[in-house]
Amino acid sequence: MNGHSFTFHGAELVALASGGLFWPAERLYCVADLHLGKSERIARGGGSLLPPYETRDTLARLDADLAGCAPKTVLCLGDSFDDLAAAEGLDDNAALWLTRMMAGRRWIWIAGNHDPAPVSLGGGHHGEYRHRGLSFRHIATPEESGEISGHYHPKIRLHMRGASLSGACFLLDAARLILPSFGTFTGGLRASSPELDGLMGPDALALVLGRRVLAVPMRGAGLAKPG
Repeated sequence: MNGHSFTFHGAELVALASGGLFWPAERLYCVADLHLGKSERIARGGGSLLPPYETRDTLARLDADLAGCAPKTVLCLGDSFDDLAAAEGLDDNAALWLTRMMAGRRWIWIAGNHDPAPVSLGGGHHGEYRHRGLSFRHIATPEESGEISGHYHPKIRLHMRGASLSGACFLLDAARLILPSFGTFTGGLRASSPELDGLMGPDALALVLGRRVLAVPMRGAGLAKPG
C-alpha cells in the first residue's frame, strides 16, 4: 500500500498517496472534500467553463482506493458535492458508479458547508461521527483532540535539493489530522496560512502527496522522509 503509516490516538492509520485515509484494523476508509459536480456548479453560476471531467476523475481515483483497501466502512468528511444541486444533478453514469461503490458497505456522509443536507443516494448522514476514540467532522475545532477533518484543502511548498515543489498534504499533530481535498480541480490553502497555523501545534507534520507520501515539518521544510 503506497502511503505513510502512523499512530494517532492509539489507531494505526495510513495516509494514502491518493489523499484518502485508511484504518486497516477497522477496515475504515476516509476521504474529504470530493466536491463532485464542481465544473457543473461553476457553469451553472455563469463562471468560467471547466472541462466536465472532474467528477469522472474523482470517482475513478476513489474507486481505485476502494478496490485496493476493500473497506467495510467509508466516511466522506463533507463537501462531497459542490452544492446540493450538484448532488441531485449527477448524470446517470456517475450516480450508478457511486451507487456501485456504496453497495455492500456502510457509507457515511458527513455534512459539509457546501452540502449541509442529506443527499438522495442512500447511506447514513451525520453532522459528525465518533468511533473508538476518534471524532470525524468536516471542520476542525480548536478544543477537540483525536479529531479527523477536512475543509481546508491544505497544501505546502517544499524547497528540496535546489528545487521548489508544491503539493496537497495531510496536516498532523498530537490533537488532530486534517485531510487534503480529494476532488479534482479543488485548489487548496497554504499550510502557512493563519487559519491552519493557528490550528496546528508546534510539532505538526505535513504528509505531502506524490508518488510517495513525504513527511516533513509543517513549519520550515527540512529533508523529506518518504512514507
